[in-house]
Amino acid sequence: MSWTMKQAPSQSGRIAVVTGANIGLGYETALALAGKGCTVVLACRNAAKADAARAAILAQHPKARIECLTLDLGSLKSVRAFAAAYKKRHATLDLLINNAGIMMPPYALSEDGFESQLAANYLGHFALTGLLLPLINKTPNARIVSLSSLAHKWSGIRFHDLNATQRYDKRLAYGQSKLACLMFAYELQRRLTKAGCATLSVAAHPGVSATNLFQHLPKAVQLFAPLTELVFQSASGGAQPTLYAALGDDIRGGDYCGPQSLGEMRGAPGKVGSSRRSRDEAVAARLWAVSQELTGVRYLE
Repeated sequence: MSWTMKQAPSQSGRIAVVTGANIGLGYETALALAGKGCTVVLACRNAAKADAARAAILAQHPKARIECLTLDLGSLKSVRAFAAAYKKRHATLDLLINNAGIMMPPYALSEDGFESQLAANYLGHFALTGLLLPLINKTPNARIVSLSSLAHKWSGIRFHDLNATQRYDKRLAYGQSKLACLMFAYELQRRLTKAGCATLSVAAHPGVSATNLFQHLPKAVQLFAPLTELVFQSASGGAQPTLYAALGDDIRGGDYCGPQSLGEMRGAPGKVGSSRRSRDEAVAARLWAVSQELTGVRYLE
């Protein structure tokens, strides 16, 4: 039988941080976790939108415990401020869901000088994970879920031009950021295991889901947006692999979860494979070292 949220036990007494939780996959993930009794911290760039998401979740689950904390993953200053604020409120963290992301926007650099997709999708989450890891590692049965994409197959890690200053191809830059997320999840598990930590690092991808990520696609494509849910799965469906990675009782460190049918574009969640490139341990180790230098956040060395 396929995994569903009905199989997940109560999450009462547990805490989850979901990045980008005000909309799309992040919102659906937060909503489902709240419905299981988990305290959910909505980590969002826009405070007003986070508050609106909180109100919407409480409308469905009036007894849910929902907190909002501002987080802009494109700003390392904001990432550090979020981690500090979280530590003041909580001493443990059961689930870190590295969900937030942007897809194929016009070229821009973050305030730290990183290509925007690399910054928001990957480097911000790399830093956030490292800053919160001491709390995560002292929490029994904790998991870190990193969101990748089918697009991880679109590009390698372009160490010679990580920030696309020489040439910007928004599709390749998106693919690079999502490959980095997946390689990070695998490398993080290897390092956790080597350090003797019980925390699990797993990855997930949503297939092709009808979410706000498509806002930067060409206008001709956006005209067909009302038809996307006839072909793609809903945001709720797209969140199921993330929820399976976070709560499935057969999940092991280093697993990668995604939809099980139609070329992994939609369907019930299960364990899936990934590209050979994503499993290159030498490249992953180099990416980890570069990420530490770029963010200034060092851990599990």
